Amino acid sequence: MPINGLSLYHEVYGELGTSETAPLLLIPGAYMAADSMGQWVSAFAGTRTVIVFDQQGHGRTPDTSRELSYPHFADDAAALLRALKVERADVMGYSQGGGVALQLALRHPTLVNKLVTLSAAYRRDGWYPWVVEGAEDSGTPWWAGTSVEKAFLAHTPDATALEAYLEKMRVFGNDDQYISDSEMRSIAAKTLVIAGDMDDVKPEHTLAMFKLRGGADATAAMSWAGVPAARLVILPTTHVGIFGESAVLVPMVSAFLDDVTPTTPDLF
Repeated sequence: MPINGLSLYHEVYGELGTSETAPLLLIPGAYMAADSMGQWVSAFAGTRTVIVFDQQGHGRTPDTSRELSYPHFADDAAALLRALKVERADVMGYSQGGGVALQLALRHPTLVNKLVTLSAAYRRDGWYPWVVEGAEDSGTPWWAGTSVEKAFLAHTPDATALEAYLEKMRVFGNDDQYISDSEMRSIAAKTLVIAGDMDDVKPEHTLAMFKLRGGADATAAMSWAGVPAARLVILPTTHVGIFGESAVLVPMVSAFLDDVTPTTPDLF
């Protein structure tokens, strides 16, 4: 689909506009494409329409001369939803995709119903230093022979274009993004924050995101009722490992998206 000067590749599972349940937009992480989201698509598609797309230069969406940035990726996602005539969608993003989901909620709030971030940071200092250093050093030789190189060359068989894209991604990863505390508080969508206890994102950063999104509310905790503004899930795994935990996470995400009230056993 022609989106913001891109030929944006996307997939839709299910019928749009036929259900009261909001469709779910899945946003892959850095260097990843729609194909990588198969386990998540399969898990959600039985109960809701799922949309997934390849970001600029990723998968089957060719790169252009435009710089890579979180705001651009978010604007592309918004334009895609509007082109598909989706008024509001639940949005879930992994890693880089989680950062894009946050920007989408900030820049296009009327489009985002519920927000789920999976191993994402809202500021550069949320990553451990070695993650940032790795982004700075991830030049073309690092990707030689990888699935990322093969996927890019499949849609753009040009080694020079690949080198330019990888350099843009290196700069993009090094620059990252900066979302202020006030901007995080301003997001209207209820938010589920998910990370691993051995994630590339610092645990204190994940907890700060949860709090800024309305979590850790003592009044809400004391009420033992209602649907909280924000939820937090920490699994005993890594940044990469958590992506494979769909069997554990999908029921939690679905309950959050469906506003299922936490149950309280009758103990006293």
